[in-house]
Amino acid sequence: MGIMSASGSFTRYRIVEDVPKGLWLQIQDRLAEDRFQEIDDTADEFAYGWVSIEDMLDTQWASGTPFKGEYIAFSLRLDTRRIPAAVMKKHYNIALKEAMAKAKEQGRKFVGREAKKELKDNVKLWLLRQTLPVPAVFDVVWNMGSNRILLGSTQNTARTLFEELFTKSFELHLEPLTPYYLAVNLGGEKVIEKLDDYEPAIYV
Repeated sequence: MGIMSASGSFTRYRIVEDVPKGLWLQIQDRLAEDRFQEIDDTADEFAYGWVSIEDMLDTQWASGTPFKGEYIAFSLRLDTRRIPAAVMKKHYNIALKEAMAKAKEQGRKFVGREAKKELKDNVKLWLLRQTLPVPAVFDVVWNMGSNRILLGSTQNTARTLFEELFTKSFELHLEPLTPYYLAVNLGGEKVIEKLDDYEPAIYV
């Protein structure tokens, strides 16, 4: 999800700890340590890492520094390979028929369970190598003054990967700015009990 899009869905975070002052000088190096690695020539099912917000192919920040005034801007790239179930079933059945014919020629009446499992794994690996990964990019904007962060996604998968990789890269922990948290932040501890007693209402 691009930050500069006309509309979008975003998740807001705050950094739990105080950010060490020396970290700002290490931002680009830390992004580079966990940069995205291409999987086009592999059979890996997914890969993720940091890229430039200007260009998802730029993992060296040649197209521009991540520092944008009082903000740090970069992107999380996630590439995923998926084999449609119908495609997997078709090619497994083809391979199984071939294996059964070969077994019959050798005087065996069936293909064993372990052989079937190995056959299925080999078919999956072959199909993965034929399948191009689909890229997705989620923009990140980090306000250095307030230490508030915007992630250009509300998807659980993107959020989980982002939170884990952010902590790994910067040794900082994130807390989502949910309505509950914002209410507590504005009203203090005195509103916690009231918030906990609220029950969801359904409007028809």
